[in-house]
Order: sequence, then C-alpha cells, then structure tokens
Amino acid sequence: MPYSVNLPSGSGQATLVNSTQADGKTYEQLRLECLQKGKLFEDPDFPAVGDSLFFSQRVPVNFEWKRPGEICKDPKFITGGATRTDICQGQLGDCWLLAAIASLTLHEETLKRVVPHDQSFDRGYAGIFHFQFWQHNKWLDVVVDDRLPCVRNNLVFVHSADNTEFWSALLEKAYAKLNGSYESLKGGSTMEAMEDFTGGVGEMYETKNAPTNLFLILKKAVERGSMLGCSIDITSSAESEAQTTTGLVKGHAYSITGVEEVNYRGAKVQLIRVRNPWGQVEWNGPWSDNSREWSAIDSSEKNRLLHNSLDDGEFWMEFGDFKANYDKIEICNLTPDSLSDDGSKKWEVNLFEGNWIRGSTAGGCRNYIDTFWTNPQFKLRLDHPDDGDKMCSVIVALLQKNRRRLRKEGLDMETIGFAIYEAPDDQDHQGKDFFRYNGSKARSRSYINMREVSERFRLPPGNYLLVPTTFQPHHEADFLIRIFSENKAGAIEMGNTITADLPEPPKPNPPEEETDEEKGLRRLFEQIAGSDNAISARELQHVLNNVLSRSESLFSSFLIQNQKYHKYRTCNCLSAGKEVKFDGLTLNTCHSIINLMDVDNTGMLEFEEFKVFWEKLKKWIMLFLAYDTDRSGRMSSYELRSALNAAGMNLNNKILQLLGLRFADENFDIDFDDYLTCIVRLENMFRVFQALDKQKKGVINLNMMQFLMLSMNI
Repeated sequence: MPYSVNLPSGSGQATLVNSTQADGKTYEQLRLECLQKGKLFEDPDFPAVGDSLFFSQRVPVNFEWKRPGEICKDPKFITGGATRTDICQGQLGDCWLLAAIASLTLHEETLKRVVPHDQSFDRGYAGIFHFQFWQHNKWLDVVVDDRLPCVRNNLVFVHSADNTEFWSALLEKAYAKLNGSYESLKGGSTMEAMEDFTGGVGEMYETKNAPTNLFLILKKAVERGSMLGCSIDITSSAESEAQTTTGLVKGHAYSITGVEEVNYRGAKVQLIRVRNPWGQVEWNGPWSDNSREWSAIDSSEKNRLLHNSLDDGEFWMEFGDFKANYDKIEICNLTPDSLSDDGSKKWEVNLFEGNWIRGSTAGGCRNYIDTFWTNPQFKLRLDHPDDGDKMCSVIVALLQKNRRRLRKEGLDMETIGFAIYEAPDDQDHQGKDFFRYNGSKARSRSYINMREVSERFRLPPGNYLLVPTTFQPHHEADFLIRIFSENKAGAIEMGNTITADLPEPPKPNPPEEETDEEKGLRRLFEQIAGSDNAISARELQHVLNNVLSRSESLFSSFLIQNQKYHKYRTCNCLSAGKEVKFDGLTLNTCHSIINLMDVDNTGMLEFEEFKVFWEKLKKWIMLFLAYDTDRSGRMSSYELRSALNAAGMNLNNKILQLLGLRFADENFDIDFDDYLTCIVRLENMFRVFQALDKQKKGVINLNMMQFLMLSMNI
C-alpha cells in the first residue's frame, strides 16, 4: 500500500513509500494498534523462528530471540549519532552489507531516510521499528519487531561497539526480512546494498586497469556524497577471508571513507582511508595507524586525519599501495553525474521492466545466435548530443530482480550482460539475420553474476537497439533496465504491438473445375460426412488424421505445389526431405478448427468450409516445416514468433511468453498438433477482435487479449 512521507531534509517534499506488510498496514498503524492493546509488536511476516534465520540448514546453535530490553538495562536506538563504528560484524558472511552501512553513516540525509531517527525505546515504544529501502525503482517501508537472535545474551549478528545501541542490528534484521532470511545475506556486492540505500546508480573500476585519473574520480565521489566500497579478489574458495601479512583480508568487502592529499617531505602524497567492517584487523604497512610516516607531516594535519588511532578497523594507505593490494572499487552515485567531469548534469531517465522466460524470451548471449534474437529488445533514440559536444552520454544499468530472496528456492544470481546495436529506422523486433550480420556498437564489459551490471558510454546521435540477456539461454529471471542520458532520449520496447493481417483465403473452385487434390478430398469427405453432408469435430479428427498420417508424400506435395513460399525457406525443407512428427490431432484441436471455419454456426463443417480450411492448413504446414530449423519434425518455441509473423500475426513478448509456457515441452519444442491448436485459436481470437472493431466496441489491447486467451484455453 503506497503512502507519502516527508523527506528527512525538511524540504517539505514528499516521496511515495510502499508498505511491505502482507496486511497492507503501515508502521504507524501497527504501532498505534500495539499501544492501544498494550502489547509489544510481533511480526507475523518475519516471525522469531528458525526459518527466518536459515533456509538451507538447521539452526546450528540454540538461538534465543530477545528484545533489547532483555539484553541490557537501558537500550537506545541511536547513541550520540549513527557512526561507522556502530557496525561490527557478527557470525554472518554479510561484510558487503556492513561495508555499505558504514558508507551510509557518512551521509546524514541519506541515513535519515533509510533509518528514520524518530524511533526509540522510550516514549511510544511498542516493540516495532521501520526502515526504508529502494527496490526496483520503488521505496519500501520495511517493518520489524525488535526480537533479535542471541546466544548467551549476546547478539549473534551485527552489533554496535556500544552494547546498549541497536539501530544497526535492527537495520540488518529489516534487510534480512526484505530478502527472505538472514542466510540470504551471505555473500554479495557492496554496490547492491548501496543502491538499496540510495536508489543510485553504480559504477565499478578495476584498480589494475583503471583510468589515470582514478584518484580524482574517487575524490569527487566522496565530495559528491557517493558511497564507495572495495575488495581484494580471490583465486579459490580457500582464500575467502584469508588474512595477508600486511593485515588485509581477501574476498572481503571494505568501505572507502576518505580521500586526501598531504604534504610529506616536500611532496604531495595521495592517501585513501579504508574501513574493515569487522571493526578490527587493519593494514600494517606505510601510513597505518602507528607508522612512522605520520611523524613527518604537519601536526595539525596529522590530528585532523588521525584523530583516532585505535584498532577500530579503519586505516589510511598510500594510494599506490591501495591500487597494488585491492582489485575492485564500487561506487554508488546518488545521481549519475560523471565523476570525471568538472560540472554536474541533470540526467534524463528511461525505465523498463521485463522478463527472460524459457522457451520464448530467454535467448542467452550472442554466442547462441539461434535464440539470441528472441531476447527482449529496446530501441533508444539519441537525437541531442551533450551540451557543447558531438556525442551523447548514456549510462545503461541492467538489474535482475528478487534473486537473493529466491535463494531458498535453489536459485541465485544469473550471469547477465547486454549489447547495443545501431538500429534500422523502420524496423520492429529484429530477427536472427540482423544479429548474424551486424556487430554491436557497445556492450557491457563482461557477463557477471551480480545483481546489476552498469556501463557508461559515449555514442553519436542515432537509433540504437539494446538487448539485455542472461549468459546462457533458457535461464529465467525478471529484470529492470534504467537508461540515463544527459538530454531527453526516446526509448520504447520493441515487439510490443499486437496486430493481425489475415487475408481471406482464395475461394474454392466449383466442382467442375476441381483439381485432382480437391476431388480426392471430396471423396474422402463424402465417405465420412454421410447423408447430412457435414462433419462433426470427431469426424473432422478422423479425416485429418487419415490424411496427415501420410505425411512424407503429402508434405512433399505441398512443397512442390507452393513455390510462392520460397521466402519461408521451402527449398531447404524439400531438399532435406523433412516431415512432421505427427501423432494425431486431438479432439480439442478439431473443435477449435470448427469454431474458426463454421461461418453458418451449425457446429459442423460443410465441404465448402472444409476446403477453405484446407487451403489455410497447407499454408500453416508450410510455415511449420520452414521454421523447423533443426529438421527434427518439431518447431522450437523460440521460432514461434517468426512463424506467427509469417502467418500475419504479430504478438508482443507477454503473449509469446504465455504461448511458450502453454504449448512448449520441456525441451522448448512444439509438436504439430500443439502448433495447429495455437495458430487456429489465435486466428479465432483475432476474428473476434475484427468483429468488435467493426462494431466499434473495442481495439486490440493486452488485457483484452489475455482475457480471450484464457477463455479460449490458449
């Protein structure tokens, strides 16, 4: 349930926040209910049970859930302001989250939005607290009770250095609830949490392959309120959180909390301040807390930078040592302003949500050319270069949704990336041949199993096609794309129209002009029809199964007689001697055929109606053979879009995804019976639309089409 709250800056502005409680109640409603009943809040959506802690194992020790008032005498929500020393890691591998929280404490206004400060254990206390996170372009208000997992009266997970302060432990609990459990927080990217705290856009740098002005980029990031993290790569799982001789920890997430230049023995030295969320274990090399380098700089400068030399997990390093030891830097910009430019820009944003669904739109990367083209496609029109420039600045951020929450179902982050192509002016969803013969103009640097992949590009004005993908085909996920541009840019999802061009088939020849094929068809029809000269659905099933079972000679005959379908690759079909894997049509398919062809509403087919259907059937068989690209006798569900387009039906991704789920088997193939059922019912549906349009009662839209698909059992 969305509702408005005032921003913490006191600007008078309001932002829309969505309640996440299953019953739709807001934090204030729940708190007042508890006060009126004189009871402390117990969260039904995230109960104090083992499943809220772990999903892949039993609770390893005897946890107790305790409220802060049961842990200490005088608990406080925040003591003396929320600072980075309030965050000490517990027995959970979520250092990436704690590094982001440490960065969050450096930004007061952002902190107050994520951690509303008007909460306490004093007046108005009801055992309920709330926190706000950004998820998929929405701000969510997450409510928790204050029962925290403990062992022997000590907090097991995140805790403050002051054992009477609980904001950081409750924040971790709210984030665990958002993601399904505490265990879901094991392992991750600092960038992920930074974006959830800000709604910002991330950039990543590799220190060994960084721009020459990396120090300036980091300095401007700190000045502009960006959140920064860093880490050291590992080469095997055995190195995870292994400590080096210099006091650094591999495979561990750190925060960057400061960037400075100092005068040292007549020269400028670049320094960077880093924090270990453990609250201990520090760098012991040059410029560490007690190193001799500090004695050679001005005392006031030393006091300003080194005001606390305790073993608190925070330390300074010379920037060259930092680059030599750390491998990755993550920066979350509160806006996409370029950290390498002097001025700030006001960015325009286009946003799209989509899905990769196996069998229809989960085509995988360019390595899989046969299915790559079926991925969702987005057209970007860049008309206006940056101010004072000939190029257009664009940031593309591709985010996969809800993957951490899905871990309990055995799923994890997909490996994702994207490519950008120069797009034709007048084309819709591009087919396989476009990608076979056109190279990309830009792309993500790599495919990686992170929640978000983002890149900054400079492109000349023009039309571009953005294709987001998983690395391998058939992998399902939901995604969000944000496209930032300095000037307003047009962006649309391709293949998003629903149209049909269904010309009437040629009228049948009169009896005296019938071809040998038609005469043979009439004899078979009359044998089945009997005295009423019409056939029922069951009789139609008998006719079609009798004729189609002789598939090899019949289909070859179709190919020879219908050379006008060369554009559907029939020459290849004929030379290959292809045939349909045919096990017989179902009665349901035959009922659908009668519904389509029965113009006089008798519930039966007369011969003239049957002949019209036969002409349609020949075309549909041709298309089936043409798009059976692997000559298996079955059509890949990924080819269904092309076959339907050739039949005159253009469907959007949502409808194609539903059709794939309805008709494809576990190998993403569609047999002839299901193909015929699909195409007949779709034509039935479009006929209904045409009738409605003639009566001025409606137009084709997604909701109406989905309703008709359900009603027709498509």
